[in-house]
Amino acid sequence: MDRALYLSMTGAKSSLAAQATNANNLANASTSGFRADIERLSSLPVYGPGHPSRVYAQDDAVGYNSEVGSLVQTGRAMDLGIAGEGWFAVTGGDGNEAYTRRGDLRVDSSGLLLNGAHQPLIGNAGPITLPPFESMVIGRDGTITITPIGAGEGEQVQVDQIKLASSGDVTMKKGKDGLFRAEDGQDLAADLAVSVNEGSLESSNVNGIESMVNMIEYSRNFESMVKFFDELEKMDSASTRLMSVSS
Repeated sequence: MDRALYLSMTGAKSSLAAQATNANNLANASTSGFRADIERLSSLPVYGPGHPSRVYAQDDAVGYNSEVGSLVQTGRAMDLGIAGEGWFAVTGGDGNEAYTRRGDLRVDSSGLLLNGAHQPLIGNAGPITLPPFESMVIGRDGTITITPIGAGEGEQVQVDQIKLASSGDVTMKKGKDGLFRAEDGQDLAADLAVSVNEGSLESSNVNGIESMVNMIEYSRNFESMVKFFDELEKMDSASTRLMSVSS
């Protein structure tokens, strides 16, 4: 009895964990450059003293969907979509370099260049800070050229270059903050072969229909486990009655 109860309990717990990951994917279906997380439910033996006769259900995060999203034209000059493989280098919450595909850029009141998640973009010498400007153009190689306030006609100044990196054969891992880092902990080198398209954004690679189907499946799995609790309780009560009669 206790074995069945343990199995159904871990099954319900794993279904909830998988549902949380699936819900996060679905919530980011319209987030630029988002990579869907992948979960896997598996049955594993419980190891310990004696014969491993018990099993339990486990939810494992096995990585992320590395498929590149499609480029959507926005017409906004500060929207950048990476053409093919590559990453924008940004400063993570821990102050270290990290990587993202999100390219919806903006400039805050202090001139810091950020993406839509408020992550500072990295340039030639750290986070990019821009002086006041009338207009700005970002080249395919990430070069930032501005027309300073009060400048003469046609006067433009190149102020920095967004670091565009390529992971190549380096294995990337996704953190809980949604940013990517090299598995070996090293910073990626800038890659001049990586280019951006101005006026476009990469869409999320979340499949909305698949996520909705998964949501229904995980909900049904959880409900089945909860119903099994009730059946086990009935079986336990019946066993107790039989033991009382026999005694």
